[in-house]
Amino acid sequence: MFLLQRVARQDRAAFAEVYAATSAKLYGIVLRILRRRDIADEVLQEVYVKIWERAGDFRSERASPIAWMAAIARNRALDEVRRKSPVSIEDHPEIQDFPSGDETGLAAVMRGEDSKRLADCLARLEADRRQMVVLAYCEGLSREEELATKYDQPVNTIKTWLRRSLAQLKGCLSS
Repeated sequence: MFLLQRVARQDRAAFAEVYAATSAKLYGIVLRILRRRDIADEVLQEVYVKIWERAGDFRSERASPIAWMAAIARNRALDEVRRKSPVSIEDHPEIQDFPSGDETGLAAVMRGEDSKRLADCLARLEADRRQMVVLAYCEGLSREEELATKYDQPVNTIKTWLRRSLAQLKGCLSS
């Protein structure tokens, strides 16, 4: 039985296993988008509450468990970015031009057990599509503003390219 199925039945031990196995990856995703540890810590806690509450919604035929949880983390972090704009020195990185030792979300994923397969599948995408996927899902760039502007394309084109690229990645990873 999958761990998420056990979590859906309120199994705390299974939830602890899920947390231990995924917290570094999900934290990397959230931190990369938010760029503030204090907010990332709070958002990560909310992500796991949502995973606890919605584990019964997980469908293995649609995505892998880590992809499902990463989508929750990414969406929650992006919601936080859109929700409020706290004024803080951390919001202005040009003020603090110090190199960071923080691991990126992509680096955390690439350190994982499926990193070779993911790297191989990413390499099969066209270079601009690969970069777009990384910018959108690891760096947190939005389709509407940043990607459409960067690629000088309409938002719907960006959405289509991302959807097709993700479908290609999913097909590659499932084979």
